[in-house]
Amino acid sequence: MSTETTGTDKRLQRERRVSRGIICTLLGGTLWGLNGVISKILMDTYAVDPLWLTFMRELGSCWFFIAAAALTDRKRLSSAVHSVRALLTIMLVGVVALLFSNVSYIEAVSWTNPATATVMQSLGMVGVLVYTCSVSKRAPRRREVLGILLALIGTYLVATGGNPGELNLPVGGFIWGLLCAAASACLAIVPTRALNKWGSFVVNGFGFLFSAIFLGLFIHPWTNVPALDLHAILLLIAIIVLGSFGAYALYLQGVKDAGSLKASLLGTIEPVVSTIGTVLLLGYHFSLADILGFALIIIMVYLTA
Repeated sequence: MSTETTGTDKRLQRERRVSRGIICTLLGGTLWGLNGVISKILMDTYAVDPLWLTFMRELGSCWFFIAAAALTDRKRLSSAVHSVRALLTIMLVGVVALLFSNVSYIEAVSWTNPATATVMQSLGMVGVLVYTCSVSKRAPRRREVLGILLALIGTYLVATGGNPGELNLPVGGFIWGLLCAAASACLAIVPTRALNKWGSFVVNGFGFLFSAIFLGLFIHPWTNVPALDLHAILLLIAIIVLGSFGAYALYLQGVKDAGSLKASLLGTIEPVVSTIGTVLLLGYHFSLADILGFALIIIMVYLTA
């Protein structure tokens, strides 16, 4: 009887943990989807420069990651801080992966809209698949090949609106969208060893810090500070606290509790929320070809995850 009770308790605990993971993943994806919408409002309404916004987002959120590491992973935080090699490795991750990802995404949002940028970012799954097949020396499975074909068709529809003689997106927006996809793949591959060794909070905390410093050396953010009222300042704080740290922390908890596969599938709520927010809050209207293209790319994520 006690054995059955113990087994039931463990099953209930596992179910509660998975349920918590699902909720965290959905909340994290929702916050990330809204992050692009809020960023677009700041750039369009307050003429905030995309690179300045990236700098502030990274510099502001890095301290939350470091504080979280101090509270939950103090041993690995101390190990990284006292190792020059660790800091150099994390700095490389920050500049190569995090900075590339953040700049390309915010530029794609600036040139197009949050929905298109977030969907194009999802194309990074194709890059991850190609890398995985190369490393494991295997051919793509049938469903993966189908996913790639759907991604190509979806990209074609988003880029042209279904008209082969016309580009539906600005050239800059299309280029930044593809770079955003490449950066997404890079972000999924490059930091893996560092994350396994020092933990996500440590790597992201110092990675964002180094990334912000590196970016600041080039853009001199103190020279082009935009005029922000209280509403804009609150939006900026929301991007830093909720759209950056909150979204990532919740998603990581979701991966831990629900598993990486389930979390990656649930993470497709990001482009859905972003599309809804783009329509309702920014007043964009998408054609049938756009919506179909978005849907095909999202289906691609399910097939290749």
